[in-house]
Amino acid sequence: MSERLRLVDLVNARLDVFLTERATHLASIADELEVFIDASRDLLRGGKRFRALFAYWGWHAVIGTQRPDDLLADLDDHDELDAVIALAAALEIFHAAALVHDDIMDNSDTRRGMPSMHRRFETEHASREWVGSAAGYGTSSALMLGDLLLGWSDELLAEGLSLVADRASARRARSEFHVMRTEVTMGQYLDILEEVAWRESPEEDLLPRAHRVVTYKSAKYSIEAPLALGGLMAGGTDEQVDALRAFGLPLGVAFQLRDDLLGVFGDPEVTGKPAGDDLREGKRTVLIALARRALPASAVRLIDELLGDPDLTPHQIATLQATIRESGAVDTVESIIARSVREAVTALDHAPLSRAARAELVGLADLVTRRAH
Repeated sequence: MSERLRLVDLVNARLDVFLTERATHLASIADELEVFIDASRDLLRGGKRFRALFAYWGWHAVIGTQRPDDLLADLDDHDELDAVIALAAALEIFHAAALVHDDIMDNSDTRRGMPSMHRRFETEHASREWVGSAAGYGTSSALMLGDLLLGWSDELLAEGLSLVADRASARRARSEFHVMRTEVTMGQYLDILEEVAWRESPEEDLLPRAHRVVTYKSAKYSIEAPLALGGLMAGGTDEQVDALRAFGLPLGVAFQLRDDLLGVFGDPEVTGKPAGDDLREGKRTVLIALARRALPASAVRLIDELLGDPDLTPHQIATLQATIRESGAVDTVESIIARSVREAVTALDHAPLSRAARAELVGLADLVTRRAH
């Protein structure tokens, strides 16, 4: 089994143990709370574990400079490995919390090919013919699920940090987690702000504002922060952590730009979300900002008129897709992705990080930016 697959198995096992422990606690409160465990298990069963992988390899990049490369074999049943696996699992729970809240804000019906959490709770209300608003119950219950997961991610992080012998390293990692949590929350707000307030901005500001959303809503918490967290937990020097950030931020930008392309052009059978979902949600992405810059006024008016309409027909989605393609924005975004990946990989050249970690990070850079979902 490859080290990557074994790592994913370890993270999945840690998540299973954690949820089993929390299930016992919730059962002691009320039987009805089992729905939160079931929903959490279903949500956490999916995903590609990118954040977990980057956290581990950020840790390996530092530890591996003094240890053998095959650290998973070397550190079986060791507190150091348990600590980074707990960190990796905590990031996956944090990500799940963000997805629950994001789907509520975007009014999304699906997530990973399943009903989004607020739709799941809404359907339960309707099927049982409970009193009151099914939609209101669904939203309120999903909000509580997201908040619960957010708290649980912090609990699991604390468990991992308690195993770190160097308390200064543990404190630095805790501080990084706090920064990440604040930045992604504010990045999410900037995203929904752009959807409603973009007309107030000068045309020349729309692209940099869209890039700001990419940076804080996704790039930093998806790749840069997990790498830094792993490196800090391992006691990394400023030079080592800076090298991880120099790799992680441009790669995180490329990762989100790929996601933006999939949100407009992705195959629903692969992405698990409806075709053109970002168009219905009115996402003011880098892709849209680039298209508006390149298109004639009539085509810009078409985009502005249709973008954000939740009732877009398949024909209207196809029209928007064609308009965006014809603007050349897709090719431009692809070139930005390629340039960002090159910048990330170049940052690893001569970086004071373990040889095995640098090789694995190059492979992950290709994996996260060439994905189809």
